[in-house]
Amino acid sequence: MDFHRITLADKEWMEELLGYSDYNSCEYSFTDLYNWGYVHQTEVARMGDFGIIRSGFKVFSYLYPFGRGDVRPVIEAMMEDAKKNNVKFTLSLILEPMKAELEMLFPGRFEFYKERAYFDYIYTQKSLEELKGKKLSAKRNHINRFHEFYPDWKFEKITADNLAECWQMNEEWSAQNELTLGSGLQKEHIALKTAFDHFFEEDLVGGLIRVDGKVIAYSIGHPLNSDTFVVHFEKAFADIRGAYQMINQQFAKNCCAGYTYINREDDTGLEGLRKAKLSYVPEILLEKYDAVLI
Repeated sequence: MDFHRITLADKEWMEELLGYSDYNSCEYSFTDLYNWGYVHQTEVARMGDFGIIRSGFKVFSYLYPFGRGDVRPVIEAMMEDAKKNNVKFTLSLILEPMKAELEMLFPGRFEFYKERAYFDYIYTQKSLEELKGKKLSAKRNHINRFHEFYPDWKFEKITADNLAECWQMNEEWSAQNELTLGSGLQKEHIALKTAFDHFFEEDLVGGLIRVDGKVIAYSIGHPLNSDTFVVHFEKAFADIRGAYQMINQQFAKNCCAGYTYINREDDTGLEGLRKAKLSYVPEILLEKYDAVLI
């Protein structure tokens, strides 16, 4: 396997092979892998009709192969790569079907550990757009207050004409949150800069909300698989009541129509983020495991 750092030149072949697997986990999105590539030191390789991802500096972890065909020789080659680099072979954030396949192909050779901080929150597109039901009444109330206080609000899709305004808003948001988010914000900032710099080459989809002509919220994502859209980044000014609820709802309505599900990624173990994502009542809490070779 000939690994190299992930680049935009990998987009075409990777998205073709990702399409064969059709995984609904956010890790299996080219845009997610590419934007976080510098932070995670992501490398890619191709073996036949399978794509292989490894990440980390010196101590590698691997994602489950994506593509089509017999996966056993691919995993065996990955084991050899780990052995050659003197690291313990670990498949990170695998899903239940991958776990079952590993147990069938390599019985008794892996230990599995749940990674709750990286479970994906997946909602129906309809539920995020309509916000029906008692459990989502608080979201509707926030949106109603937003309409009352900011009757001139406007939603726009992100284009070449307004992309720079979103980045300006992001920088202002970052300045407001740098003390509380620390190094996590710095890492995300690198990923976000990559996304903004290559927004159109990546075929990203974005939306924003204006109040009094100023961008006060934005959201960015990309189709993940045949029935799921993934939201990579979302920012809103917390002092504007209902801003987060509005961008969430308007993005689902205007940018995710036609998809059954919306994957809003994980909570990375942050208590506040977990509470916020659970409050939207996910349809699926996508379990993930680390598989460690015994």
